[in-house]
Amino acid sequence: MILLIMQMKVPAEKRLELSQAITGLLGPIRTAEGCLRCDFFHSMEDEQLLCLLEEWDSRKNLEKHMETKFFQVLRGAMHLLEKPCEIISYQSLHRTGIGEIEICHPVMNTRKEPCNHEER
Repeated sequence: MILLIMQMKVPAEKRLELSQAITGLLGPIRTAEGCLRCDFFHSMEDEQLLCLLEEWDSRKNLEKHMETKFFQVLRGAMHLLEKPCEIISYQSLHRTGIGEIEICHPVMNTRKEPCNHEER
Protein backbone atom coordinates (compact mmCIF):
# COMPACT_ATOMS: atom_id res chain seq x y z
CA MET A 1 0.00 0.00 0.00
CA ILE A 2 1.21 3.50 -0.87
CA LEU A 3 -0.01 6.58 0.99
CA LEU A 4 0.47 9.91 -0.83
CA ILE A 5 0.01 13.16 1.10
CA MET A 6 -0.01 16.52 -0.66
CA GLN A 7 0.02 19.54 1.65
CA MET A 8 -0.86 22.89 0.12
CA LYS A 9 -0.91 26.51 1.33
CA VAL A 10 -3.37 28.54 -0.71
CA PRO A 11 -4.04 32.29 -0.51
CA ALA A 12 -7.43 33.04 1.07
CA GLU A 13 -8.80 34.55 -2.16
CA LYS A 14 -7.90 31.39 -4.14
CA ARG A 15 -9.11 28.81 -1.57
CA LEU A 16 -12.59 28.36 -3.07
CA GLU A 17 -11.25 28.02 -6.62
CA LEU A 18 -8.66 25.40 -5.65
CA SER A 19 -11.10 23.54 -3.38
CA GLN A 20 -13.64 23.31 -6.21
CA ALA A 21 -11.00 22.08 -8.66
CA ILE A 22 -9.78 19.36 -6.29
CA THR A 23 -13.29 18.36 -5.17
CA GLY A 24 -14.23 17.87 -8.83
CA LEU A 25 -11.35 15.40 -9.23
CA LEU A 26 -12.14 13.24 -6.19
CA GLY A 27 -14.72 11.04 -7.94
CA PRO A 28 -12.56 10.12 -10.93
CA ILE A 29 -9.51 9.54 -8.72
CA ARG A 30 -11.50 7.34 -6.31
CA THR A 31 -12.69 5.13 -9.16
CA ALA A 32 -9.22 4.77 -10.71
CA GLU A 33 -7.71 1.30 -10.75
CA GLY A 34 -5.87 0.67 -7.50
CA CYS A 35 -7.19 3.70 -5.60
CA LEU A 36 -8.14 2.62 -2.09
CA ARG A 37 -8.86 6.09 -0.73
CA CYS A 38 -8.85 9.72 -1.80
CA ASP A 39 -9.86 12.45 0.67
CA PHE A 40 -9.48 16.22 0.85
CA PHE A 41 -8.99 18.13 4.12
CA HIS A 42 -8.28 21.58 5.49
CA SER A 43 -6.37 22.32 8.67
CA MET A 44 -8.41 22.92 11.81
CA GLU A 45 -6.03 25.75 12.73
CA ASP A 46 -5.63 27.41 9.32
CA GLU A 47 -8.23 26.98 6.56
CA GLN A 48 -5.62 28.04 4.00
CA LEU A 49 -3.72 24.79 4.64
CA LEU A 50 -5.19 22.00 2.52
CA CYS A 51 -4.31 18.33 2.30
CA LEU A 52 -5.07 15.75 -0.36
CA LEU A 53 -4.61 12.20 0.88
CA GLU A 54 -4.50 9.31 -1.57
CA GLU A 55 -4.03 5.62 -0.79
CA TRP A 56 -2.99 3.23 -3.58
CA ASP A 57 -2.67 -0.53 -3.71
CA SER A 58 0.66 -0.42 -5.57
CA ARG A 59 3.35 1.90 -6.86
CA LYS A 60 2.45 0.77 -10.39
CA ASN A 61 -1.14 2.04 -10.06
CA LEU A 62 0.03 5.27 -8.41
CA GLU A 63 2.39 5.88 -11.31
CA LYS A 64 -0.41 5.14 -13.81
CA HIS A 65 -2.57 7.68 -11.94
CA MET A 66 0.19 10.30 -12.22
CA GLU A 67 -0.01 9.94 -16.02
CA THR A 68 -3.78 10.57 -16.20
CA LYS A 69 -5.53 13.75 -17.28
CA PHE A 70 -6.95 14.06 -13.76
CA PHE A 71 -3.48 14.26 -12.23
CA GLN A 72 -2.46 16.74 -14.93
CA VAL A 73 -5.44 18.94 -13.99
CA LEU A 74 -4.40 18.69 -10.35
CA ARG A 75 -0.87 19.74 -11.23
CA GLY A 76 -2.25 22.63 -13.26
CA ALA A 77 -4.26 23.85 -10.27
CA MET A 78 -1.05 24.17 -8.26
CA HIS A 79 -0.44 27.61 -9.79
CA LEU A 80 -3.04 28.87 -7.29
CA LEU A 81 -0.84 28.03 -4.31
CA GLU A 82 0.86 30.59 -2.11
CA LYS A 83 3.96 28.40 -2.00
CA PRO A 84 4.88 25.08 -3.63
CA CYS A 85 3.10 22.06 -2.25
CA GLU A 86 4.83 19.47 -0.12
CA ILE A 87 4.50 15.85 -1.15
CA ILE A 88 5.37 12.88 0.97
CA SER A 89 4.54 9.26 0.36
CA TYR A 90 4.66 6.23 2.59
CA GLN A 91 4.75 2.54 1.83
CA SER A 92 3.40 0.01 4.32
CA LEU A 93 5.68 -2.62 5.72
CA HIS A 94 4.61 -5.92 7.21
CA ARG A 95 6.69 -7.28 10.06
CA THR A 96 6.86 -11.01 10.03
CA GLY A 97 5.88 -12.66 13.27
CA ILE A 98 3.74 -9.74 14.44
CA GLY A 99 0.60 -10.55 12.50
CA GLU A 100 -0.80 -7.85 10.27
CA ILE A 101 0.64 -4.77 11.99
CA GLU A 102 1.61 -2.21 9.38
CA ILE A 103 4.41 0.27 9.89
CA CYS A 104 4.79 3.21 7.54
CA HIS A 105 8.05 4.75 6.44
CA PRO A 106 8.77 7.48 3.90
CA VAL A 107 9.56 6.28 0.40
CA MET A 108 10.17 9.80 -0.94
CA ASN A 109 11.56 12.84 0.79
CA THR A 110 9.28 15.71 1.74
CA ARG A 111 9.22 17.89 -1.34
CA LYS A 112 9.04 21.66 -1.26
CA GLU A 113 8.69 22.21 -4.97
CA PRO A 114 5.87 22.21 -7.51
CA CYS A 115 3.73 19.08 -7.47
CA ASN A 116 5.30 16.84 -10.03
CA HIS A 117 6.96 13.50 -9.78
CA GLU A 118 10.08 13.75 -11.90
CA GLU A 119 11.81 11.41 -9.44
CA ARG A 120 10.03 8.09 -9.09
